[in-house]
Amino acid sequence: MKSISNQSQAILTERLPIAALLALAMTGFICIVTETLPAGLLPEISMTMHISQAYAGQMVTSYAIGSLMAAIPLTIATRGWPRRRVLLLTIAGFFTFNSITALSHDYILTLIARFFAGASAGLAWSLLAGYARRMVAPHQQGRALAVAMIGTPIALSLGVPMGTFLGGFIGWRIVFWIMSGLALILMLWVILKVPNYPGQKVHESMPLKKVFTTLGVRPILAVVITWMLAHNMLYTYIAPFIASAGINQRIDLVLLAFGIASLFGIWITSQLIDRYLRTTILLSLAAFSFTAIVLGLATHISMIVYVCVVIWGVTFGGAATLLQTALADAAGRGADVALSMNVVVWNLAIALAGVTGGLLLDLLGVWIFPWVITILVMVAFIIAYFSRCYAFKSGPRDA
Repeated sequence: MKSISNQSQAILTERLPIAALLALAMTGFICIVTETLPAGLLPEISMTMHISQAYAGQMVTSYAIGSLMAAIPLTIATRGWPRRRVLLLTIAGFFTFNSITALSHDYILTLIARFFAGASAGLAWSLLAGYARRMVAPHQQGRALAVAMIGTPIALSLGVPMGTFLGGFIGWRIVFWIMSGLALILMLWVILKVPNYPGQKVHESMPLKKVFTTLGVRPILAVVITWMLAHNMLYTYIAPFIASAGINQRIDLVLLAFGIASLFGIWITSQLIDRYLRTTILLSLAAFSFTAIVLGLATHISMIVYVCVVIWGVTFGGAATLLQTALADAAGRGADVALSMNVVVWNLAIALAGVTGGLLLDLLGVWIFPWVITILVMVAFIIAYFSRCYAFKSGPRDA
């Protein structure tokens, strides 16, 4: 009995490999900031490259296309390689292609560099979750992934605004050089602190079709696209949406509130995910749906808008961690390939949100957004609720 008690105490006091997990978080931070920097620097890029802001905006599009097209094939091509080598390859891609972006005065070359930077991101996102899970025991995998994913809300709440500010102050090319410098530092960090793991052997690898048809994988991907379509529709068009509350001039404060709430959301997720993954997902979707309904009824009241943005931020903060954990659990040996599918579906949701939201805004007006978002989130909730057997299981994850 004493031996069993000692073992239980050892499990409870096990520490996460924080330095290694934060290196993965820094990789995610670089992915997000590299992707979104041009959106905040369109006037500066347009002026220095002698192109319209619409053309400058295609730097974001090119990056997204690179992620969409490269995630699955690159993941399959490299799944037999040692994991640290693949991680270093993705970071080296950011160093190389951010440097080319900073140097380039040719629009086509810039788009090509952005495409390959996006390809690096696609491979990175399909790698990070599986890497974090391999560093710890099964009962700690959710918490480990929460730490590894913390780079995303930090990038959205602090990194992107800071990059935009610095771009206007010292020039957008210098900001891309800073990102290259961060990539170099991160490569050294990975070499010193991140453990290496072997890739999958040929006989262990699952083909793409088999991973996709694994029970539980498709319902989770369906939740990803409906949830993220709803989120990105609101996030992309937040400025016109909050105009009726008279706070569209304080978009920076609204997004800061969202970002801080997201950080709190990922902390909450880290405490709940390994014991209550299913419940946390359902509560997050229910809270987001309720928030959308309230916004639809009271979008003209600024205080209610701020409160709803905070609740929305909390529900979104842990979304990536929750969904990737559920997907990796369901896919088993095919986790890396399944997570590359997640990258594709996630980016597809972002692209669809931009197009769908733009059409709704032009044809019907911003008032329709909360109700479309509510429908999408309720669809995600229904799928998650009825997928209890293989996708979103009840009880502790390590049961």
